[in-house]
Formats: sequence, C-alpha cells, structure tokens
Amino acid sequence: MVLDKRDVEHVFERLRSGVVPERGLEEFAVGIEKQREEIGRLLDLAADDEGVFKFLRGGYGCGKTFMSRLTVLDAQARRFATSYVVVSDNDLNFHKFEELYRKVVQGLSTPLCPVGALDDIIDRWICRVEDGLIAAGADEEADDFDDRVRQRIGEEIVSMTGGKAPEEMARVLRVIFSSKQQGDHVAAGALVSWLSGSANVAASAKKAAGVKGDISGADAMKYMRGILEIVRAAGYRGLVIVIDEAETILRRRKDVRGKSLNGIRQICDEAAHYKGLLWVFTGTPEFFDAHRGVAGLQPLHDRVCFHSYEGGYTSMRQPQLVLRTFDDQRLFEVALKLREIYPIADREMLEEKVSNEYISRLVEQVTEGLRGQVGVVPRQFLRELVDIFDLVDENPTFDPVLKSTFSTKELNEDERRIIDGKPAFDPEPQDDEGYQPTVVEF
Repeated sequence: MVLDKRDVEHVFERLRSGVVPERGLEEFAVGIEKQREEIGRLLDLAADDEGVFKFLRGGYGCGKTFMSRLTVLDAQARRFATSYVVVSDNDLNFHKFEELYRKVVQGLSTPLCPVGALDDIIDRWICRVEDGLIAAGADEEADDFDDRVRQRIGEEIVSMTGGKAPEEMARVLRVIFSSKQQGDHVAAGALVSWLSGSANVAASAKKAAGVKGDISGADAMKYMRGILEIVRAAGYRGLVIVIDEAETILRRRKDVRGKSLNGIRQICDEAAHYKGLLWVFTGTPEFFDAHRGVAGLQPLHDRVCFHSYEGGYTSMRQPQLVLRTFDDQRLFEVALKLREIYPIADREMLEEKVSNEYISRLVEQVTEGLRGQVGVVPRQFLRELVDIFDLVDENPTFDPVLKSTFSTKELNEDERRIIDGKPAFDPEPQDDEGYQPTVVEF
C-alpha cells in the first residue's frame, strides 16, 4: 500500500507530537506480524457471527496503542465498523455502562465516515430497508410507502436482536426516519445524539419520539446490541471496539476498581451473545498480574489468565496477546521505514545524511540518554528521528553528525515514573485483599 500525501503528512505530524498516528501505521509496522495474524483470525471469527474478545498485554512503550490503532485499520479494511475508546480518569467510569456506551457509539467510525458514523450507518440501513420493500414489490411512490418503511424498521429491530433491544429504540429510529423525510434534520440530529448516549438533548426532541430521560446503565448494553445489528444490517461485517489503556483503572479508588473489573468480567461473559462483535482491551502486565488489578478478581482472572512456558513460548490464541518490548533492531527497522516514506524532494540527501550508520548511533544515543529504560525509548526516539528528518529537509547545510547530544523531549507522567524507578501506581495497604464478584447494572 502506498500512502497518499495527506496520510504521510498525518503520520509525521503525529510523531512530532509524540503520539501514535491514526492512519498509515501499516507502512512502519515492524515485529508484530504474528500478533497481527492473530487479530486477523479473530476478525474472521467475528465476520462469521462469533462474538469474541482479546486482551493486548505489554509494558509501557511496547506498542499497545500502535497495535490497537492498527487493529482498527485492519478491521476497517475488512469492512468492519470500529470504535476506539481510551479509558480516562475524567470522563469514563468503566463500570457505568451508560458512559461506556456513550463513548463507544459516539466514537463509531467507518472508512466512509471516520468521525461520528452513527447517523451515516442508520441512513445506510434504512436505504436497505427501503430497497428490500421495493424488491418485494412495494411502490416507492405510493402514499403509504413511508408508513411501510416505519413498520419494517420496527420489525427488523425486533427480528435482528431477538427482541432484546428496548422498545424505545425502534420508536426513536422511526421518528429519525420521519424527521428526515420531512426535511427536519435538526430534529433527526437531536435524536441521533440521544441514541448516541448524549445527555444534552432537548426535552421537546425526546417528547416527539415518546422517550423520557437518557439511556440508563441497565439498558445501555441492550442498546449496544441494537446498534451492533444495525451496523451489520447496514452492510458492515461487524463491529470492533478497542478499549485502550485499561490499566488506568489501577489508579482509581478500590471500590471503583472492583466495579470496573466486574464490568469487564460481565462483558467477557456476554461476549458470545453479541454476534459479530470483537472487543479488544489493552493493559500492562501490572493490570493483569497485580491483585490491585485482574488478579484480584478471581472469576475475571480465570477467564483471561495468561500462560508462558519454558523457553518463553506463549500461544497467540490465549485470551492475552503478548506484545514484546522494543529492542535496538526493531527501532532501527522502524526508522528505515519512516525514512523511506518521509516527504522530501532530495531523498538521496536524506539517505546520505541520515544513513543506516547514523540511525544505529541514534538508537544507541537515545537509549543511553534515557538510562536504558526501553519503555520510554520508542516515543522519544521517533520524535528525535523526525526532528532530524525535518532539520535535514529545511536546512541543506545541516549535518546530523554534528548535532548536540540527545536531550529528552517532554516526558509524561508514566515516563517520569519509569525513569525514576517508581511503580506504575502508588501501592495501597489493601491492594492484596482482592475484590468480591458482583453484578454491575447491565
């Protein structure tokens, strides 16, 4: 695959900021071929009506976010809709399913609609409903055609979900259709927002659809089932939901951690009933192995436990998929791929000044400058590398060999803790107590 100019610029602009690009990752994906094949196997299962989940396991800087972003790209290339959710201290309490639902649905993305795709997905589904009626002999010019579409919308929601979706969902979808037919896109948009989990929808819009309040935690996963089936009925092979940085849970209060972990357990237990849905969670070894995390909730630990055998052998097909730490060779190979796609008029000059030998020295210099802390190296190395590319491009007389020694860019909190030799979270006296299995509103 050859990246277009827009995607190339996106890749390097994101790397300059020290964050993972959202596009173009396949051009410099190195050392994760087997992991990518395993994700491909799971996508095949989801496309064949299986409901599945996977946990990406790796220390800080192993490329979990890179791998999860690449999963999204691979899924969309196979005609899946996707949603990418980052667990946050501030706006996502994982045990509150209404918040999870809101983040997932508002983050829906497809190749044709990369942001806020729910409205487009609904439109595509309703077009198929109309086409189905026409193919069965209905006259689209008849006065009662819209009535027949509204009726079929309700019938399909019940049929596709086995009656599991709330009655209000079909009612809202029928009013969205009617509003658009009448040219009232504001009213339709308000109800699409409500269906996305927004709590900021005018009472008048909700009244028109006969609904009160907002989607509750108890109903959120029922609505999720409905959204999943609409995605598939709209022509997509399924849905992939990525939950990145699950280890953020470890920084929460003990009661919140317990509820969140129980929420994950319930999702795993119910995954098989959501046909065509692949959940992907990312987490550090501490998230899985510490009693403060998954190991403290025995039923969840039993479901996602990880086995490594003598000689370092691990099966890719177990619930946790291991991502290995970057080494010098992998960093070197990534650098070569980035040099190959860097947008510059005089490529010969770039390859001469940022030679293979220079890149090898840069890898060594950055590693030494960060005291060998491999978890910090990849992000900082790539920022430094792109900075060198830019200097060569902007200043033909610049010689990277004469550049002053490496100095770290701004470190984030996780990187500072690694450099200082601190654990990923501050231990508490009750960390080893574990959690009781409970049922969170579902």
